[in-house]
Amino acid sequence: MFYEKVFRGLNKTKVRYLVVGGWAVVLHGVVRMTADLDLFVDFEKKNLLKFIEVLTDLGYRPKIPVKASDFADKSSREKWKKEKNMLVFSFCHLKRHQDHIDVFIYEPVDFEKAYKEKEDIKAGRVKIPIISIKYLKKMKAIAGRPQDITDIEALREVERLRKNNA
Repeated sequence: MFYEKVFRGLNKTKVRYLVVGGWAVVLHGVVRMTADLDLFVDFEKKNLLKFIEVLTDLGYRPKIPVKASDFADKSSREKWKKEKNMLVFSFCHLKRHQDHIDVFIYEPVDFEKAYKEKEDIKAGRVKIPIISIKYLKKMKAIAGRPQDITDIEALREVERLRKNNA
């Protein structure tokens, strides 16, 4: 499974994170293509430093020319958002260039509330915490790109099917 080592490492070190974006859409049951892994991480500094350590140990480095530890600095994230219109910080694997992880640099939705409503999906022996459909739809609505609108409609259908099968 793609990113299995990432999930294992984050879980082992008890990093608080949620899978969002296309992977979350897929894990909720929508068939669609996606390549990069989108994550929403608790911005508590200790949590971010553990997150960065796991990714670094697994061979991931920032896509932009900064230190990975800069991601843990709130003022750096705020500066990137304000000056560069950055929404995500990208990590790329040094050897497997197709392995790409985007991490939100701001809270598009309240992390604590979203984390309380997360769904844990098991893929093999790996637990993957994914954002709930409710909060995923909110994030998709904020982004508002054509694919996001399509995803929202597909997620509504998943909700309808779940309700009918309950």
